[in-house]
Amino acid sequence: MSQASSPSASPLDSKAALPAMSFGVAQAMETVMRGCEELLVASEFAEKLSRSEKTGKPLRIKLGLDPTAPDLHLGHTVVLNKLRQLQDLGHTVIFLIGDFTALIGDPTGRNATRPPLSSEEIKANAQTYFNQAALVLNPERTEIRYNSEWNDALGARGMITLAARYTVARMLERDDFTKRYKSGTPISVHEFLYPLVQGYDSVALRSDLELGGTDQKFNLLVGRELQREYGQEPQCILTMPLLVGLDGVEKMSKSKGNTVGILEKPTEIFGKLMSISDELMWNYLELLSFRPLSAIAALKAEVASGRNPRDVKVDFAMEIVERFHDKSAAIAALEDFEARFRQGAIPEDIAEVSLSGAPLGVVAALKQSGLAPSSAEAIRNIEQGGVRIDGEKVADRNVQLAVGTYVLQVGKRKFARVSISA
Repeated sequence: MSQASSPSASPLDSKAALPAMSFGVAQAMETVMRGCEELLVASEFAEKLSRSEKTGKPLRIKLGLDPTAPDLHLGHTVVLNKLRQLQDLGHTVIFLIGDFTALIGDPTGRNATRPPLSSEEIKANAQTYFNQAALVLNPERTEIRYNSEWNDALGARGMITLAARYTVARMLERDDFTKRYKSGTPISVHEFLYPLVQGYDSVALRSDLELGGTDQKFNLLVGRELQREYGQEPQCILTMPLLVGLDGVEKMSKSKGNTVGILEKPTEIFGKLMSISDELMWNYLELLSFRPLSAIAALKAEVASGRNPRDVKVDFAMEIVERFHDKSAAIAALEDFEARFRQGAIPEDIAEVSLSGAPLGVVAALKQSGLAPSSAEAIRNIEQGGVRIDGEKVADRNVQLAVGTYVLQVGKRKFARVSISA
């Protein structure tokens, strides 16, 4: 979601002129800006890096996550990968678990009040968060904090004092609040507190840089403004793109049913990544692969010259499975995939079809994708055992397909990779 306005007075974007810097700082800036959406303010962050290089004092890099679900997916790792890169540059990452903010409920991107989680749900989800994040981050350079540490201590008086440092007019600059206000959709007062409390986290932690998705830009910039209010040097902001889910349309989200969970079985991760379109594959490589951009550019050139993009996708799927499991699991997942698909004579150049209306009946999917000329023919093929979904025979014509991507097969020669959206 784009934010029409931000609370920063006149932030420079990542293309602004940068100050003179050492070779090491220039390399660090290149690493930081790989795949990012925006760095605010780039010149300020270059100065922070230069100061860190001279003093040997690492920067404090903050990422806050509300434990709204027990499992992390690849969309979360876009930001985690960037944090790991910053750790490898020698800086300290603060992995902030928003156990207090989760009680409020983040209204970002919502057109209605988001129900807050119970304390029991928050505790249950938080238990698994860092163990999963540690599959990407370096635990030795990670500081784990909970924002209830300082927010519980604020009390009513402290919360009122905090609220006095920000105006309602400024809060209504936020895109989703503006839309709801104009449409007459209720906005609860506690929703105004969310960006304030998240911003106060940056004050409490004295962060130098905060990371988040593009949909969090407003919240992150509130933190920058509050640091100024409290007499601190304002943090810089690094926003990362939102990873598109398996449906190729919506951002990766559990509520959309289009995720790849990092704790899923190796065969599930591998199969899901093989199901993404060839076009989306490049976006996944840039945001999720640890390969240099030059290597990805070389792969693009090879595909443009005739190399099968499936080969690139296989290598990428193995890289991701190995990262969250191990090399032997990646090899086994490849062998399983080959046994189910390649040895089943699925052609390399099957048609790519996009359909909407999930959940979509298999009969309708076969007809709309062109694999059957009519519903009656689709039913006949199912009854004769000639229809498969992802290699599995379909025995029931009432099967419903949720949001996701599937390989549909009729007989031995008709195939289509069908992406179904809501």
